[in-house]
Amino acid sequence: MGGSAYLPIAPGVSVNVRSGPGTHFSIVRTLVVGASVPIYCQCPGETVSGTYGTTNLWDNIANGQFVSDAYVHTGSDGYVAPQCS
Repeated sequence: MGGSAYLPIAPGVSVNVRSGPGTHFSIVRTLVVGASVPIYCQCPGETVSGTYGTTNLWDNIANGQFVSDAYVHTGSDGYVAPQCS
């Protein structure tokens, strides 16, 4: 995937974008309802329950910007992009 495809955020949800893979990281911005995001890489982090289940997977959507995979429609419960280094 490598960030070339944009994937939709869960319908009807505005999602906080955080500076790291967990809710204890600061909020960088908030995605508007209906937004789509690229996934450059993914990494394990805090477990979150969201629209698409419960997961500890976090998606890197820009430099220093992460959203929980529980709110991104990837069609998978696992990795769909390389693991962040």
